[in-house]
Amino acid sequence: MRYYPGLAARPPLRYKLIVRGVLVTGASRGIGRAVALAFAEAGDRVAVHGTQAHEELHATLAGLPGDGHALVTGDLGDPEVAHRIVTDAVTTLGQVDVLVNNAAVAPTAANSHHPAEVGYQDWVAVWQRMITVNLLGAANVSWAVARHLIDRGAPGSMVNVGSRGAFRGEPDHPAYGAAKAALHALGQSLAVALAPHSISVTSVAPGFVATERQQAKLDGERGDALRSESPFGRVGTPEEIARTVLHLADPGSVWASGTVVDLNGASYLH
Repeated sequence: MRYYPGLAARPPLRYKLIVRGVLVTGASRGIGRAVALAFAEAGDRVAVHGTQAHEELHATLAGLPGDGHALVTGDLGDPEVAHRIVTDAVTTLGQVDVLVNNAAVAPTAANSHHPAEVGYQDWVAVWQRMITVNLLGAANVSWAVARHLIDRGAPGSMVNVGSRGAFRGEPDHPAYGAAKAALHALGQSLAVALAPHSISVTSVAPGFVATERQQAKLDGERGDALRSESPFGRVGTPEEIARTVLHLADPGSVWASGTVVDLNGASYLH
C-alpha cells in the first residue's frame, strides 16, 4: 500500500492512498510468483495468471498477503482467451492499473531447435508456439490493458519480462531469443504510443535466474559454469527481478518509460 503526493499538493504535502490492481501473467512460480508477492506486499491487489488453475498457481494466490487477490487462467496463445484474461482480471479486481507480461514458453531441452539438429517440421512448430505465446500473447494482453486504461482515463504501467538472450543470442533456442528481442521492441513502441495517455512501458532483461525450473541445472555439472558467468560468482534470484519490476511500475518511475533494464549481474554487457 503506497502513499503518493497529490498532484495539486504544495507544502505541506498531502498524500492519497492508492491501491492498484495488478495483472501478472505466468505467475505460477519463479519470477512471476516473486513479482506477484512483491506487489501484494506493497499493498496492491493482484490477479495471478496461469494457463491452468493447477496446484502451483493456487499456491501463489494463497501465499499473497492482504485481501482482494484473484486467479485468472487461459492460454495466451489464443487471441480471444488473451483478451478474456484481461476482462476477468478487471472484473475480479475492479480495475487493472499495472500489467506485468511475464508468461512465456521457456527454453528447455524438449524444445531445443538448433538448426543443425532438428527437422523442418519441429523447427516450424517451436517457432510458431514461442512467437504465438511469448510475443503475440503479450501484445494482445497489452492492447486489452491499454484500452482499459484509456477508456477509464487512468494512468498505468506495463513491465515486460524479456531476457538477456535477446542481446547475446540463443543458438539452441533462436525462437526464444527472437521473441524476447521483439518483446523489448514492442515495449519501446508502446512506450511512445501510450505516453500521451500517461501509461509507462518498460522491460527488464534478466540473465540466468535461480527459479525452480532451473534448479536442476544449478545442481548439475553446469552449475559452476553458470555461476561463473557473473563476476559476482552467482546467478540472480526471482526476488531481485521482482524488486526492479516493482520499482519500474511505480508512478514515480514514469520517466524510465521506454527503457530495457539489464538484470544479469554484469554477465553480459552491450
